[in-house]
Amino acid sequence: MTTAASLEIKGLAYAYPDGTQALYGVDVTIGRGERVALLGPNGAGKTTLVLHLNGILYGGLGSVHVGGLAVDPKDKQGLREIRRRVGIVFQDPDDQLFMPTVREDVAFGPANLGVRGAELDRRVAGALSRVGMQDVADRPPQHLSFGQRRRVAVATVLAMEPEILVLDEPSSNLDPASRRELAEILLGLDVTVLMVTHDLPYAAELCPRSLILSGGVIVADGPTLELLSDEELLAAHRLELPFGFDPAIRHS
Repeated sequence: MTTAASLEIKGLAYAYPDGTQALYGVDVTIGRGERVALLGPNGAGKTTLVLHLNGILYGGLGSVHVGGLAVDPKDKQGLREIRRRVGIVFQDPDDQLFMPTVREDVAFGPANLGVRGAELDRRVAGALSRVGMQDVADRPPQHLSFGQRRRVAVATVLAMEPEILVLDEPSSNLDPASRRELAEILLGLDVTVLMVTHDLPYAAELCPRSLILSGGVIVADGPTLELLSDEELLAAHRLELPFGFDPAIRHS
């Protein structure tokens, strides 16, 4: 029996109520365990695409399936399961950390799904261990550094045991050490990852495959280092490598 892809998007098109067309027919398939970067200029439709993955946006054309389950807002039970399967880590960790302690923040999601007792304890301990934050479980999140809070935010999603981990600009506002620590954590996770980022070197480090979304359509889909080596492609879609970064060196 063929295993369903983690994510399958077919013909996805969407216009906002004011008539602004954000997506024009997006087709993407991401296999289980893949790490894929979603690149593109501001206004390309990246956020609109991500918000379709868990049914926050809907009503346009096309379909989205997560682990074979259709995203259908009319199916309330199915939508609840979709939102467990698609874990989104926001750019600002303070948007998802609101409980008195780290432990309570990480427990909140699974507890809301009815997980209790030893199973809840297992999920919290496991998620914190995977991001190296088990020693701060009883501390208030606001007493942690920004990098630590981002790692706790990742743990809150991992505790839900998601099918896909969606990361929105995970390297933003991190110092070099925190950036490296987060990269090591993400590389060690056995979960499908979709990383939305403007940080092209981080995409090269973490994601073997990249998609470029521009003007509401996927204009490129391929090995990250190959795409980043295409100067004309990057220039055409307002993507720029930082000074001194040469993907050809990583390619060799």
